[in-house]
Amino acid sequence: MNRLLTLVIVMGLVTWLTILAASLIRARVWTTKGALIAFGNRDDLPGPTPFAGRAERTARNTLENFVLFLAVALVAQVAGATSPRVVQGAEIFFWARVAFIPVYYAGIVYLRTAVWLVSIVGLGMMVSALL
Repeated sequence: MNRLLTLVIVMGLVTWLTILAASLIRARVWTTKGALIAFGNRDDLPGPTPFAGRAERTARNTLENFVLFLAVALVAQVAGATSPRVVQGAEIFFWARVAFIPVYYAGIVYLRTAVWLVSIVGLGMMVSALL
């Protein structure tokens, strides 16, 4: 498997972990009541704390951006356009998204936007290599 497809798989795992973490944080799984909620149907979830809200928004944003990355990466793979520029853009996207998670969790407003923008630059590099 090449580097591009490896990044797709690892980014898929990172995306799943952010979704899982958001769910566990929202349920407060470290408490007895939270563990019971997490193992149940989650009909009586507590309201989100500010941190749980950020975790949920991080997960949603990660999923939304993963879909874009996946589309571009798979088109590049199918087209045989796995040039160094495509792979470099994918790596920039991946590492920016990894950095985005703790920055968003910490609530660092302007840095969060800057890191997101770096990931978009990575996607742009990938797309520009395809055109």
